Amino acid sequence: MPGILAVMEQRQGVLRKVSLEVLAAARKLADGLGQPVDAILLAAGPVDGAAGLGAAGANRVLTATQDSFGLYDPDGYVATLASIGGGYSAIVLAATATGKDLAPRVAARLGQAAATDVTELGVDGGKITATRPVYAGKALQRVTLGGAPAIVSIRPNTFAAGKNDGAGAADPITIEVPAFTRRVTVEGIKAPAQATLDVAEASIIVSGGRGLKEPANFKLIEELAAAFGPAAVGASRAVVDAGWREHSAQVGQTGKTVSPSLYVAVGISGAIQHLAGMRTSKVIVAINKDKDAPIFKVADYGIVGDLFEIVPRLTDEIKKLKAE
Repeated sequence: MPGILAVMEQRQGVLRKVSLEVLAAARKLADGLGQPVDAILLAAGPVDGAAGLGAAGANRVLTATQDSFGLYDPDGYVATLASIGGGYSAIVLAATATGKDLAPRVAARLGQAAATDVTELGVDGGKITATRPVYAGKALQRVTLGGAPAIVSIRPNTFAAGKNDGAGAADPITIEVPAFTRRVTVEGIKAPAQATLDVAEASIIVSGGRGLKEPANFKLIEELAAAFGPAAVGASRAVVDAGWREHSAQVGQTGKTVSPSLYVAVGISGAIQHLAGMRTSKVIVAINKDKDAPIFKVADYGIVGDLFEIVPRLTDEIKKLKAE
């Protein structure tokens, strides 16, 4: 029986959070098609977190072990996935830096189309459908993938990690890594100097926009984030384009999609591109002097006023609560 292959991501032997989202997306397709899910781990050795993949939706866990797989090995990854991928109905990856490079390579090797940066998946008449933003998020494109395997990469933080009810440990299977020619060698992964916490991984995010007036005032955002601790500092596209913050901090359609437990938007009006990147946050707090700002339409709590007065007071109050 065909199935769905979910490509897990690990870094330094630790399963990444986005892998559970990939597994949830694969499980959705599998349930619609009446097929099982295989999760595949490409790693240099044991992966911390792999034991929970059965409970998260996998029927089997495939492991391909190679020394070079400790870091991303594009040639080895493609060769391994292509060697087994032809027997599946779909291959699901994350639209991360790794997945954005890997998905088109796998699609080209297997001669199939790829739907990338997908935000919704479904099954219609036995065929896989995918919805993805186009034109910088101004429209949504729905495509039907008729070939097999369908190659799909999902946008991080758009599929909630799920559970495979009644499932225990998934069957472990070791697969052989085929011979391949390595043309690219990844020697290391270096995070941006200012990136203490990735906005895509954070449970609390404090973001700033043009209402801060100048980059020096981002210290207000940093101090508020530090008061919450640990929290990530995000930014709107406008301030990133202006050079105030690094691109890795950008939240929105052309930045990173986030879904934290708490999202605080300071001086951000709420353009549609920004809203598309954070509207699935569990609790949204907006601080803006314009009572008609679009951000208030999605906010759970809104404060209309001068951020230069509100944010320092809010920071002080949070510090007091944390000290109790």
